[in-house]
Amino acid sequence: MDVVVVGAGIAGLSCARALAEGGARVRVVERGRVVGGRLASKRYDGRYADIGAAYLVADDPDFTAQVASWQSRGLARPWTDTFRVHPGTTTTGPVRWAAPGGLRTLAADLAEGLDVRLSAPVDEVPRDADAVVLAMPGPQALRLAPPPGIVAAASAQVWRPVIAAVLTYPSREWEAFPGAFVNDHPVLATVCDDGDRRGDGAPVLVAHSTAELAARHLDDPEAAGPLLAEAAGELLGISAVPRVDVHRWSFAQPEATDGTFAVDGRVWLCGDAFGRPRVQTAWMSGRAVAHALLS
Repeated sequence: MDVVVVGAGIAGLSCARALAEGGARVRVVERGRVVGGRLASKRYDGRYADIGAAYLVADDPDFTAQVASWQSRGLARPWTDTFRVHPGTTTTGPVRWAAPGGLRTLAADLAEGLDVRLSAPVDEVPRDADAVVLAMPGPQALRLAPPPGIVAAASAQVWRPVIAAVLTYPSREWEAFPGAFVNDHPVLATVCDDGDRRGDGAPVLVAHSTAELAARHLDDPEAAGPLLAEAAGELLGISAVPRVDVHRWSFAQPEATDGTFAVDGRVWLCGDAFGRPRVQTAWMSGRAVAHALLS
């Protein structure tokens, strides 16, 4: 069986990995220059900062085993089970996992040994395969003119944008904290201490905007950077002015939809919109498609 997976994010890579292990011939095509999708780390002055997903949570047995494999090889580490809440105090929950080398290293590990073709955009559903897996947000899948069942599933997805701001300070002058959820704020949704998350103590925060702020600045994301820097400074009592680097995510956070994937004939759609919007959900969705194809 020949399978083309379009998209080298966590869903596409988990699908391709399971297909390859099951004996299928699979190739992954990715329009970007690197694998990972929203499991994204970008280098600034020689250091990688996590600009997409903030962490992993693992409570599914299979994904827990995958995370344990990453941990055993030094690729992932337990980070924190406690976040600040503003306004409020703190909240505890499941362990959040981080990656010393940046979360994209986990995607790179899944891609190891696979036939992954980067900088390879497609403008229609590939025709030269027995099956095609669209591992991407529904609005992006619609651009490829998929069959009706995929159109219906993709059209049902609702996505919110986010602008991420990497805030690099001269030194660490804030009270220690791993991350914070910010409620009812016009600008900020979350702030994470990337130096704490990565474990290197770098004076770097990563702030994620509200969907409303991102929607207003999708055409000019750089303009949102100073707003996020100012809001983070006020929230944490930071007087220094950081260097600000921004990244726009037009499709960042999906609302949950039913099912594990969608399929119409030989075309499949998977990703983190099929369940709670987590890295784990994307991994499980891609893997479920692979198991259905192999069976």
